[in-house]
Amino acid sequence: MESSKHNKLRSCFYLCLFLTLVAADPQTESLLTLKSQLTDNSNSLKDWFIITPGVSDKVVACCSWSGVRCNQNSTSVVSLDLSSKNLAGSLSGKVFLVFTELLELNISDNSFSGEFPTEIFFNLTNLRSLDISRNNFSGRFPDGNGGGGSSLKNLILLDALSNSFSGPLPIHLSQLENLKVLNLAGSYFTGSIPSQYGSFKNLEFLHLGGNLLSGHIPQELGNLTTLTHMEIGYNSYEGVIPWQIGYMSELKYLDIAGANLSGFLPKHFSNLTKLESLFLFRNHLSREIPWELGQITSLVNLDLSDNHISGTIPESFSGLKNLRLLNLMYNEMSGTLPQVIAQLPSLDTLFIWNNYFSGSLPKSLGMNSKLRWVDVSTNSFEGEIPQGICSGGVLFKVILFSNNFTGTLSPSLSNCSTLVRIRLEDNSFSGVIPFSFSEIPDISYIDLSRNKLTGGIPLDISKATKLDYFNISNNPELGGKLPPQIWSAPRLQNFSASSCSISGSLPEFESCKAITVIELSNNNISGMLTPTVSTCGSLEKMDLSHNNLSGSIPSDKVFQSMGKHAYEGNANLCGLPLKSCSAYSSKKLVSVLVACLVSILLMVVAALALYYIRQRSQGQWKMVSFAGLPHFTADDVLRSFGSPEPSEAVPASVSKAVLPTGITVIVRKIELQDKKKSVVLNFLTQMGNARHVNLVRLLGFCYNNHLVYVLYDNNLHTGTLAEKMRTKKKDWATKKRIITGVAKGLCFLHHECYPAIPHGDVKSSNILFDDDKIEPYLGEFGFKYMLHLNTDQMNDVIRAEQQKDIYNFGELILEILTNGKLMNAGGLMIQNKPKDVLLREVYTENEVGSSDFKQGEVKRVVEVALLCIRSDQSDRPCMEDALRLLSEAENRFK
Repeated sequence: MESSKHNKLRSCFYLCLFLTLVAADPQTESLLTLKSQLTDNSNSLKDWFIITPGVSDKVVACCSWSGVRCNQNSTSVVSLDLSSKNLAGSLSGKVFLVFTELLELNISDNSFSGEFPTEIFFNLTNLRSLDISRNNFSGRFPDGNGGGGSSLKNLILLDALSNSFSGPLPIHLSQLENLKVLNLAGSYFTGSIPSQYGSFKNLEFLHLGGNLLSGHIPQELGNLTTLTHMEIGYNSYEGVIPWQIGYMSELKYLDIAGANLSGFLPKHFSNLTKLESLFLFRNHLSREIPWELGQITSLVNLDLSDNHISGTIPESFSGLKNLRLLNLMYNEMSGTLPQVIAQLPSLDTLFIWNNYFSGSLPKSLGMNSKLRWVDVSTNSFEGEIPQGICSGGVLFKVILFSNNFTGTLSPSLSNCSTLVRIRLEDNSFSGVIPFSFSEIPDISYIDLSRNKLTGGIPLDISKATKLDYFNISNNPELGGKLPPQIWSAPRLQNFSASSCSISGSLPEFESCKAITVIELSNNNISGMLTPTVSTCGSLEKMDLSHNNLSGSIPSDKVFQSMGKHAYEGNANLCGLPLKSCSAYSSKKLVSVLVACLVSILLMVVAALALYYIRQRSQGQWKMVSFAGLPHFTADDVLRSFGSPEPSEAVPASVSKAVLPTGITVIVRKIELQDKKKSVVLNFLTQMGNARHVNLVRLLGFCYNNHLVYVLYDNNLHTGTLAEKMRTKKKDWATKKRIITGVAKGLCFLHHECYPAIPHGDVKSSNILFDDDKIEPYLGEFGFKYMLHLNTDQMNDVIRAEQQKDIYNFGELILEILTNGKLMNAGGLMIQNKPKDVLLREVYTENEVGSSDFKQGEVKRVVEVALLCIRSDQSDRPCMEDALRLLSEAENRFK
């Protein structure tokens, strides 16, 4: 009886508690509903739950939760901050309708997807700050519904940076009179900038860059007299820069770079008396720099590079006392570098390379400011390096190659301890190499090739602890011998000293784990090859041709893999890959074979042991979802492979899977190594966050201790590039679009991802298309590079893989232009073919006649391909430059 009474009391207690939970306040209930709809892999909302009933009917229970802030009475939520919580899923607008007092909503830096709820934008009328940046919202941005934008009359900040919105820019936002910050950059908005955007009353920050905007820039933007920051570049406009921008009297930062603008710089910019940064690079601006630009004395950064600007640098620049960055590279400017530039007290970066400047550099350059980076390469400068160029004590990059400089390198550079990079190749410098490597501890890159230097290689080069590239080739009177410890420089990868009259013998190959390229052809090196080269585990290229080497080539695979050309011209040298040596003993051959067999046996045993360990430690499956993939668990994904037990799912290396909602995805299997597991998973996460219109989208991955299954978008199914070209042999416009699209994708991976992501496998079978348009998508990016992860020289690996991408991109261009006839042709074969013969073949394949206006455009694209496949990596353009050259090819001949 007593027990029955006790049970009734306990049941009553739980019933009351249940009714309390059910009857929680509407705002708390809404947040609990929101939590149930989201994917929270990091358990960021773990404290979002109710333990005890509220103290008062008016008190909101959720006020103590993370990311939630209430008013002083705890009766209403006024701020909701869910930023950077690794949340995903789509948002339901209904759950936000109860937050009538909400002032701030921040859901930035997550993986929310789908359309952005209209209810949030038009019903939360008290909102002052709305930040939805760095997500993957798609579709059209909520429109005004007949002027409904005015309901957000209190909104001060609207940040939607880096999403996937499409369609036109929302016009109704111009009605928000209190708006100070508007950021709609980094999506796929199309159409023109609305002229109504010139009617904002209090706007201070406007960012529309990195979209697909077109049309003319509206002159009405000049009415934004409260604006201090405007970025509208990285779009594709028509026409010129509106001179009315000169009316924006409060402007401090103006960026209209990469925007396809023509015309010239407006003189009215001189009215922008508060302007600190002006970025107009990568356009098609022409004519001279107006004298009036020198009146903007507040300028700190001026970048007019990658245009068609001509004329000289105005003497009026003497008034730019605050100028730190002057970038005029890749233009058509001429004349001398004025003395007034050397007198600017704040100048630290000077880029004027690839123009037609001549004369001598000002003798006082570097003496009046703390110069950090000087690049005047590819001009026609002459005379000596200014002796005070390093006077400021912070100079770390000196780039002077491809000019007519003379004189010695001392004393201007010999005592410059801060140097990191020196490129002086292709000049007429003379005298000895003055560097004491122990006194320039941070130097990593030196190119002194194609000069008239003497005195040999500095003996202490092995003390250059950070040096990875050293090239002194084609200094025919350099002489001297190779320093004994040269290969032990800890980071040295590329050593080139061909055609330098070097004598003596080859130093022992000891402690040479980093070296990848050794070029010593056309010298007077004698002696025999030493078998210690086997310690050079990274060596990929060696050229010892045309020397006086003798004896037999050791049987080490490193030597024999270099090919015949690496040893030709050494009359007394024999052995594979040259002619055989009669002195090659069978005993030595047997010992080599035995060593090989033992090595193979050890490798097999190690592989079996590793396999056994992995099978014992597969671990629990976990799921990581990116934007665009609905909420699935790892088990959901694994069951889609058709295995009766999820943990045993083992599809092919690349296969398809149908997920529970019917979505079909491409699946790639990766086997994990214990030491690389965290690095690979971090890299896959970086790949998933890398979103670009020319990349196949990675949707997510599930993993355990042994395997990773990577899930890709399956909407691309109209064939590869090779298949597409069969039907587009004569369609030059399509070919041009494909080439440019591939370049944009690679440029994004190389220059806009941090750290950079090399593609690693650029070829026609990895270029995919969708049904609706001829837009290329790069697949398989990053996977081959992933094999090199977790090494000690990651930056070096990235650079090397980027160079392979550039080379393969050049070959891909030629494959497209020749309809597959020059597929994987090999740069050496192409470079040996006369250029006019190659052009005729390309013209024929594309049916371009001698009078066809397209001929100039096709020629320019071929030239880009030839630059990309140059044998010397330092002569190849980066992908940013390759894309710019392709853009010039597209627009210069219109």
